[in-house]
Amino acid sequence: MPLFTDEHDLLRDSLRKFIAREINPYCDEWEEARIFPAHELFKKLGNEGFLGLTKPTEYGGSALDYSYALVMAEELGRVDAGGVSLAIGVQTDMCTPALARFGSDELKKEFLAPSIAGDLVGCIGVSEVGAGSDVASLKTYARKDGDDYVISGGKMWITNGIQADWMCCLANTSDDKPHKNKTLIIVPLDSKGVERARKLHKLGMWSSDTAQIFFDEVRVPQRYAIGPEGAGFMLQMLQFQEERLWGAANSLTAMETAITETVKYARERKAFGKSILDNQVVHFRIAELLTEVESLRALIYRAAELFISGKDVTRLASMAKLKSGRLGREVADSCLQYWGGMGYMWESKISRMFRDSRLISVGGGADEVMLGIIAKLEGILPGKG
Repeated sequence: MPLFTDEHDLLRDSLRKFIAREINPYCDEWEEARIFPAHELFKKLGNEGFLGLTKPTEYGGSALDYSYALVMAEELGRVDAGGVSLAIGVQTDMCTPALARFGSDELKKEFLAPSIAGDLVGCIGVSEVGAGSDVASLKTYARKDGDDYVISGGKMWITNGIQADWMCCLANTSDDKPHKNKTLIIVPLDSKGVERARKLHKLGMWSSDTAQIFFDEVRVPQRYAIGPEGAGFMLQMLQFQEERLWGAANSLTAMETAITETVKYARERKAFGKSILDNQVVHFRIAELLTEVESLRALIYRAAELFISGKDVTRLASMAKLKSGRLGREVADSCLQYWGGMGYMWESKISRMFRDSRLISVGGGADEVMLGIIAKLEGILPGKG
């Protein structure tokens, strides 16, 4: 049975038209502004049903399997600014999966349903200044006081953080071992004690707002916990599977677009009496890059099929995430070279991809973390065999 059907093709077509109409005409403007109107765009996406493809119907979703999220991630690779597609992915596949799977009915009505509708913007709060890829080392603490948690600490590199209405926050809730003392907690970002300290100025992904956020005795009800107390690390690791598959799938179409645009430019650009594309070193390199992209696609699709069937895909998702980050850098660097001086211009789309793609090897778990996960699962990590 093929992974994709006519229904998937309809989704691709619908989303492609939406991107051409509602996103790409404004990308240059949003990049210049270093932010895009998340509430306005998410409401449009919500009205079209794009924000809840895999979420339960009782909260406004479509209850489709993960292959539809995969299609959406791929198509969002057509967005001319990586920051916009990243911000959408945070809403659909990074801050909401655990809430949808493990949150209480009350919590899903309060936060998931309006997020699917596009009325609320969410963000994921895991990374901290001293705990990026090393999730176990985070310091944000939520102590109990009556029926509430009182949260102190801070989160760093929070995509959507300036505009978000709520955060899926991973915090320590006990002094137990690092893998048993964490809980995912919904934190409304208009709560007293929340400070959006600054909007971060990044190398790429300019159109997505990224914030540093501090919590000073922020009080939220204990019923805002997602799943059992102390299970947060495990639930976040499950959530990472979807995030990493999404990121890998999102890179596919972006890389293909970069290659396609480079072929067009290299065919038209002349040097020493012939087009740049006519040089064997160029067209052979393009052929090699296309082969690499197709190989990555096969890995992602295999992981997605297993994920849909309920299998643990930590190993394959980690491999896909690792490969997409490295291949994204390779594609962007190779393609920029064939644009020559034009590729080095700040305003060119290939230079934007060069800047945007660099995040993939850092965000959502660095390459080295992916290698460590793979090595551990293969039994070849020293002391872990």
